Formats: sequence, structure tokens, C-alpha cells
Amino acid sequence: MEKEKLDRINYLAAKKKAEGLTEAEQKEQKALREEFLMEFRASFTGILNNTKIVRPDGSEESLNKK
Repeated sequence: MEKEKLDRINYLAAKKKAEGLTEAEQKEQKALREEFLMEFRASFTGILNNTKIVRPDGSEESLNKK
């Protein structure tokens, strides 16, 4: 996610705590959060797909999807 979008998420969060958000800003915040979570989940899934468990006997096992 671009730095500008992350900065905007943080700005809206701070503004919400300080003075509240307009309806348009609330919709923007929700959309930005959904986009962030989607990218985070995709990245985390990629990390888990490349993670292997190494047993004491030296054998490796991939994580299984649950």
C-alpha cells in the first residue's frame, strides 16, 4: 500500500479521536481499511505458504491450510 494511503488512514484515525469524522470521511476510512486488510492478508498468506516446520530429525514439513 502506498505511503500516502497509510498516512491518510492514520490522519483519519487521529481526526476521529480528536473531533470526529464527517460521513464522507467515514466512508473513505472504511474503504481504506478494507484495502489495507486485503493487502495485509494476501501478504501474510504468502509468508505462511513459504514457511516450513523443521523437525528435530531434520525433516521439513510445509504448513497445511486449515
